[in-house]
Amino acid sequence: MRDLDETDLEILQLLMSNARRPYNDVAEAVDLSPPAVSDRVARLQERGIIRGFTLDIDRSQFHKGIPVLVTVQVTSTRDVSSVKETLFDTGAVEYVFITAEADIVVYARVPDNDVANWLDDIFDEGTIDNFEVKLLVGSDWSPNLGGMEFALSCAQCGNTVDNEGTTARINGDLYQFCCPSCETRFEEKYEQLQQRAD
Repeated sequence: MRDLDETDLEILQLLMSNARRPYNDVAEAVDLSPPAVSDRVARLQERGIIRGFTLDIDRSQFHKGIPVLVTVQVTSTRDVSSVKETLFDTGAVEYVFITAEADIVVYARVPDNDVANWLDDIFDEGTIDNFEVKLLVGSDWSPNLGGMEFALSCAQCGNTVDNEGTTARINGDLYQFCCPSCETRFEEKYEQLQQRAD
C-alpha cells in the first residue's frame, strides 16, 4: 500500500479551499503534472479519504430567522440519534454536534426566532430535558489539515493501518487492513456470510 505523503495533504488542503479548483492549478501548486494529481485524487477517493465534492451554500440567503446555537439535553442517551435526525429533518438546522455528555449542539435558523415553540412542535413531551440558546453574531468555517496525520482503520480489527498494511478489493469495495492475517480473516468471514446469504 502506498503511504500518504505531504503532497497528498497539500492536494487535500487545496481542494478543501476550493473543490472546483482545476487540476492544472493544483498540479502547479504541488509541482506535479495534472494526470499525476488526478491519479492521487482518484486514490484518495478509492481509500475513502475524499468522500465527495460538496457545494457550500450560504443558507442565510434561503432561511429566515436569526442564527443561533442550541444545546439540547435529551432525556435518554438512547434518543440522541433520533433527536439528531429529527433536528436535521426540520430544515432549519445546518450543523449538528454530539458532545461526550450526549448533549446535542445545533447551528440553526429557527423559524419565528422562537426556539421553545420550535422544539415543542417537533418533539414529543419528555424527549428533551432542557435546552440553552446562544445568539450568534457571526460564524466562519476554515477547513485546515495542519498537524493532521492520516490514520486509516483496519476493516477487520479496527487498529491503525500503517505502512505494513494491505489493501484488498472485495466484491468491488476497497478495504484496508493492518496486516495480511486480518485481510485473510476478513475475506474468510466475508465468504462465509456470502455462502449463508445464498
